[in-house]
Amino acid sequence: MHFVDIKNDIAFRKIFGNENKKIILISFLNAVMKLKGKDVIEDVEILNSYQLPIIRNLKASIIDVKARDKKGKTYIIEMQVAEPDGLDKRLLYYASKDYSQQIESGEYYTELKPVIFIGIFDFKFTESKKYLSHHAVCDVEDGERVIKDMDFYFIELPKFTKPLEELVEVTDKWIFFIKEAENLEVVPANVDDEGLKAAYQDANKHSWSKEELEAYDYAAMREQDERGKLVHAEKKGERNSKIEIAKEMKNDGEPVNKIIKYTGLTEDEINEI
Repeated sequence: MHFVDIKNDIAFRKIFGNENKKIILISFLNAVMKLKGKDVIEDVEILNSYQLPIIRNLKASIIDVKARDKKGKTYIIEMQVAEPDGLDKRLLYYASKDYSQQIESGEYYTELKPVIFIGIFDFKFTESKKYLSHHAVCDVEDGERVIKDMDFYFIELPKFTKPLEELVEVTDKWIFFIKEAENLEVVPANVDDEGLKAAYQDANKHSWSKEELEAYDYAAMREQDERGKLVHAEKKGERNSKIEIAKEMKNDGEPVNKIIKYTGLTEDEINEI
């Protein structure tokens, strides 16, 4: 077997946005939020289901699937491969927009239903060492929750380092699947959850159509271009900072050799400033 990279936008939506295999998304949601008993999600309506002709041209790096359960709760599952500026504000705006758009002006606020955002990040986002964290509005001193209609779950893939043989909880098995599936050749023997089994089946490249594989490869190239742009911007920003430091040091009369030491610029670059 050869599995796709789940972080690829085509792969992510094909697997989690498949209306014909909702068991996958249901299993994932229950696992991430660790729902038990009466809180377990039994069915969902996928609001933006997988449609290849539509999604193959979407912008890379922001990949989401939206669903609603029988209780009216909305779930936003987003895969971010690179951290954009202002991500914290964008996530809050995104979830708040979905929340407020449930009713029209003049309708009762009591009709509003909870919105749960699940962010899967291929970078470190929080200062915590936890690879799965749950954030909500609460009293900063005693943790009391009065405002209960908005929750954020963050999965930070670089922080997840558990090897296959140590995976026990279905939550960890799901995170391992998202992070490592592309490096596997067989479905792990410890996969016993039906939704996760179905996810591995859908991630098998041999089950994909030619059109889907072409779109998948194109999305991978597009994602690499996005990453390249970020790296270029970072390098440009670093160089501009070095030039500003060099200017200040020159104005202060510092010798060229000292400026070279602190900025890494060449003598010719410094002389041109």
